[in-house]
Amino acid sequence: MEKVLKLGLPKGSLQESTLRLFRKAGYNITVDARSYYPAIDDPEIKIMLIRAQEMARYVADGVLDGGLTGLDWILEQGVDVKEVAELNYAKGGLRPVRWVVAVPEDSRIKRLADLKGKRIATELVNYTKRFLRSRGINAEVDFSWGATEVKPPHLADAIVELTETGTSLRANNLRVVETVLVSTTRFIANKKAWRDRWKRQKMENIVLLLKGALAAEEKVGLKMNVHRNALKRVMSLLSAMHSPTISTLSDEGWFALEVMIDEKIVRDIIPKLKSAGAEGIVEYPLNKVIP
Repeated sequence: MEKVLKLGLPKGSLQESTLRLFRKAGYNITVDARSYYPAIDDPEIKIMLIRAQEMARYVADGVLDGGLTGLDWILEQGVDVKEVAELNYAKGGLRPVRWVVAVPEDSRIKRLADLKGKRIATELVNYTKRFLRSRGINAEVDFSWGATEVKPPHLADAIVELTETGTSLRANNLRVVETVLVSTTRFIANKKAWRDRWKRQKMENIVLLLKGALAAEEKVGLKMNVHRNALKRVMSLLSAMHSPTISTLSDEGWFALEVMIDEKIVRDIIPKLKSAGAEGIVEYPLNKVIP
């Protein structure tokens, strides 16, 4: 019998960043706008696009062997799944997202305790209720079907809303009272599927490649040629990083250096390397970094 791993990928805000990550990890995925079953160039994987809000439930029930969703929706669903790995990416970049209590700028609500007896709109209803109860706050929590930022002050006193940068909140003249939850993307598995040796190995292999692709997101490779007379100066600039690979060139007294560095420091270090005597400097992107 042909073995197949049923894998759920998030449809919606996380979809494009997830597909991009999978492609970088080496999986070619093609999405038909009219289908919820993307094609993938691995016959042992069957993909289904599911909203992140529902993913954990379908994984827990065994409809899917594994899937990617946010910690927020795992906690919201309150289901029993195996958390395989944390993958720190979101819609807009490599950072966590926050669920925050937000109110209009001129609201009298200044702290969590001020929510007592108030109406709160959110999509994260169950978690918000549990959070408020844990703080001894009795408030009315209503499910929001969308456009939550426009609910205060007429339809709600406050909202609990997801934010990456806070731009949307500021655009709607809202201020943050407190962070309720910090969430990142997680790879989860059905517990029965995780006990299956083949499925577990398949999921572990996928996670290994996804983590490698994420690790490469903020790094680049540098190659350069360095004469013996400049080697010490160039190496001193690279001393804070992993030791570069050094190989001897055919030209007498010349060496080739290769190193991985954080992309954010490239623009500062390349001129310094050039001044120190490095030549033929080449910067190149990385697809995966496997520790």
